[in-house]
Amino acid sequence: MLKRMVAVVATALAGAALAVPAQAQEQAYADFSAIVALDNCSGSVVRPPAAADSDPALVLTNGHCVKLMGANEVIVNQASSRTFTLLGPSGSSLGTLRATKLAYATMKNTDAAFYQLSATYAQIQSQYRTRALPMLDTHPTQGASIQVVSGYWKRVYSCSVDGFAYTLREGSWTWKDSIRYTRSCNVIGGTSGSPVIDGSGRVVGVNNTINESGQRCTQNNPCEVSQTGQVTVRSGIGYAQETYDIPKCITTGNQFNLTLPGCALPR
Repeated sequence: MLKRMVAVVATALAGAALAVPAQAQEQAYADFSAIVALDNCSGSVVRPPAAADSDPALVLTNGHCVKLMGANEVIVNQASSRTFTLLGPSGSSLGTLRATKLAYATMKNTDAAFYQLSATYAQIQSQYRTRALPMLDTHPTQGASIQVVSGYWKRVYSCSVDGFAYTLREGSWTWKDSIRYTRSCNVIGGTSGSPVIDGSGRVVGVNNTINESGQRCTQNNPCEVSQTGQVTVRSGIGYAQETYDIPKCITTGNQFNLTLPGCALPR
């Protein structure tokens, strides 16, 4: 996972590292609209396909950006007043958004968290001229060009979907059908929770880890496990958790309902 590196890389990367790499400048989306910075991670204001303008907006980040959760832990509808810095097109701060609750969080099968905000999509659009990032509701495609957009670092990584890990194991955590990046998305601490955005500008996943030193299945060094149990270690390769099936768990008013037909989120 990537949150734990922030204190180290903050010193090492101060100043010049905040600039977008040349490759990202050539391929990145136009701006940082709808991207947020947390105190320890990155995130984004996202909109499920069925959401209404009047619904309270959602912020997507990682479960491990809430805390290092237990391998089978699930949090639903927990009161929260966490704040997020909303970025403008150039990465400058537009203002502060505040949560009313942690709508959903887990590190079981995936590594995702959704905070529900006090502001609606319409209110954010009116006050900040910012539209939420739409969530893709179909499975991402191998070979697709993607960007990982970090609000913490104001940095964009550009690469492609290299493939999918049937099971990704890191320490005590196990994640299913994870997105594997090509090598140029060499994400670092603070990029945890960044949206993974495809060529249509839709969110296809949430960035969460990279194998740092080639170790096998240890914390900070995830490994892939095939359907037959074969373990593969890919040093220096990063991963994200898919989000396409999560809208099936969200009902009227952007409320999470884990009993909805087709909802596969752990409960």
